[in-house]
Amino acid sequence: MCVHQPPCPAADAPDREAARVVISHGDQGWSLLCNGVLLFEDTGEILPDGRVVTPHRPTDHLVSPG
Repeated sequence: MCVHQPPCPAADAPDREAARVVISHGDQGWSLLCNGVLLFEDTGEILPDGRVVTPHRPTDHLVSPG
C-alpha cells in the first residue's frame, strides 16, 4: 500500500505505528496510517486484517523503582 521511500513499516511489523498518517480525525480520536492500520488516540489499533490491538502506552512497560 505504501509508496513512500523508504517504505513505511508493514501492518504486522512491531513498529507499524511509525507509518505515515494518511487521514487524521483528531476530533474523533483516530488516524488511518499508510499501512492500513487504524490508530486510536488511546493507542488501540485495528489492523487491516480485522485484528484488534488493545491500547498500550509506553509507560505500561516501566518498572517502578524499588
